[in-house]
Amino acid sequence: MKANPLDWRIESLKSVADAFGLVYRQPGGSHVIFRHPNGGMLSVPARRPIKPVYVRKFVRLVEEGVAE
Repeated sequence: MKANPLDWRIESLKSVADAFGLVYRQPGGSHVIFRHPNGGMLSVPARRPIKPVYVRKFVRLVEEGVAE
């Protein structure tokens, strides 16, 4: 993801979130909200493919617990 932020799908982000202990929810809308255990969070549009800017923010959330 870090090397190639293009053409990722929300299912892949959910799998990575599960592997790294992030919690996510999709409250019925068009976005999925990912939350890091330290409190950081990121809202990602669930349409396909996900824009690279959201993938980069997601990687940062996973690594550091910060989305911005």
